[in-house]
Amino acid sequence: MKTLYRVLILIALLVAAIASYSVGSQTGMFAFIILGFLLEGAFWLGLFPAKKR
Repeated sequence: MKTLYRVLILIALLVAAIASYSVGSQTGMFAFIILGFLLEGAFWLGLFPAKKR
């Protein structure tokens, strides 16, 4: 079940990043592009978590 939640959160982050990039490019608001960048970063960090020793 933990894997399912992780996958759903990653999909939600990716969709939110794409939506933010889209709104930022249409309206020209740089804040949405920065938000998209942060959401995409969260997606990539969640996709490859740090390995425990």
